[in-house]
Amino acid sequence: MAGSRQLCIGFSLSTTWMKGEDWRRPDSDVEKMGSIDYYIALAKKAEQAKLDFLFRADYLYVSPQMIGDVASFGSPDPTLMFAAIARETERIGLVTTVSTTFNPPYVVARQLQSLHWLSNGRAGWNIVTSIEGAENFGDGPMPSPQERYAKAAEFTEVVRKLWNSFPNEAIVIDRESGIFVDRAKVSAINHAGELFNVRGPLTLPAHPSGDIPFFQAGASDTGRNFAASVADAIFAAMPDLESGVELRSDLRRRAEEQGRNPDSIKVLPGLYFFLGETREEAFELHKIAHAHLSLERRLASLKSVLGLDAHGLALDQRMTADMLPDPNLPVRSRTHAELLRRHIVKYEPTLEEVLARPEVVGSAHWVSVGTVEDVLDDIIARYEAGAIDGFIALPGGSEKSMDIFYEKLLPLLVEKGLFRSEYTGATLREHLGAY
Repeated sequence: MAGSRQLCIGFSLSTTWMKGEDWRRPDSDVEKMGSIDYYIALAKKAEQAKLDFLFRADYLYVSPQMIGDVASFGSPDPTLMFAAIARETERIGLVTTVSTTFNPPYVVARQLQSLHWLSNGRAGWNIVTSIEGAENFGDGPMPSPQERYAKAAEFTEVVRKLWNSFPNEAIVIDRESGIFVDRAKVSAINHAGELFNVRGPLTLPAHPSGDIPFFQAGASDTGRNFAASVADAIFAAMPDLESGVELRSDLRRRAEEQGRNPDSIKVLPGLYFFLGETREEAFELHKIAHAHLSLERRLASLKSVLGLDAHGLALDQRMTADMLPDPNLPVRSRTHAELLRRHIVKYEPTLEEVLARPEVVGSAHWVSVGTVEDVLDDIIARYEAGAIDGFIALPGGSEKSMDIFYEKLLPLLVEKGLFRSEYTGATLREHLGAY
């Protein structure tokens, strides 16, 4: 079935199994969340399963919704978290999240290269442009998406130049000649661009394993162009198979147009799964995870996502294309807005069905609910349709859902030849096949 191609699978450390009221379950282990030991244990479990990488999202702002939806001790710096995890693991990749909108490129280049050394070549960078948080970094308003992506493009260019400014080959360590570093190979970058002026060089050499892989999640037209130009892997938002096929095909086309091999990028949606011994158990987990969202809360979320005020409409009202607001209205996320607009145009769902959509209840992830066989069939269907190259595991409902993933679902993927039984490489670049 799989041929030589296998799934690339990551695991999110964002405790998605404690969303809503799920943290109140007696088996949630919520009391352990404030300790790095909890995340180290999760990391070791993922490494024992031979997963490709760990991933941690990041937020540079706090909203009441974020505080209320997921049990959390806040949002610690993921790069620092992974520095600790690096010492307790050996093979699994560590993909940290750093914003290009609110950080200086020199500091980011140094931090990421430091994590690469601490982990012996296992660092990855999830490049985000942020959609909120400007109030924490000055008096100016949030830049437009076009401005943020233009900044991200120059930012990543500067970071790459800095990594190349002190190549690993410059380290000689010749005791006989007394030469430790070949100074001729270390040079300033003298970058003078529209947004950044950086002299360089970086304060530490590049790791011998090679460049740090780039991850990105842009799904708007501007975001897709940027992702296709730089990313080794793309965290795609694809709530249904059709949107996944379209997105992956489009990203591969754009990569090829920019002179890249389309096989050099992997499209990895988040798979938010609710696994139970029975379908009834799984669907009950899904229901409980979203029960805290009131009708008013969902209506407010719909307005934030789509710019549509649906107050006064009946829940059984069919939503049609002519009811959609101007697509140019400012919205929280154009990616989520476009996904929801396409769904409404194609299916004309009821308002009640729209209010249950992932984009409205807090995620545009691929959601799969059921038994191991149900979720396995869902994965295989998307894989064979060309919608995915893998996924990021986002367990929902309870830790039991996560345990079933490791103990039953992954072994079946291995049995079918869709995932490996042992690591074949030691670095994140090797796991991704990005040589």
